[in-house]
Amino acid sequence: MINLLLLGVVLLAVGGCVCVLWAERGGPRWVRRVATVTLAASELVHRSQKRRRRSGNRTTGGGD
Repeated sequence: MINLLLLGVVLLAVGGCVCVLWAERGGPRWVRRVATVTLAASELVHRSQKRRRRSGNRTTGGGD
């Protein structure tokens, strides 16, 4: 079951990437919408990772 879920996520990501490339070449309106959603989602993931890295770099003090 988890394999199917992961496969679905991968297929959505690949489909989104295809739509981004197609939209850059002037695809139909629905392709541009999917590309916009894909780019927005990737930006959210990128920001989330930045926050995680920043909070993970805090030192606890003491030790050395």
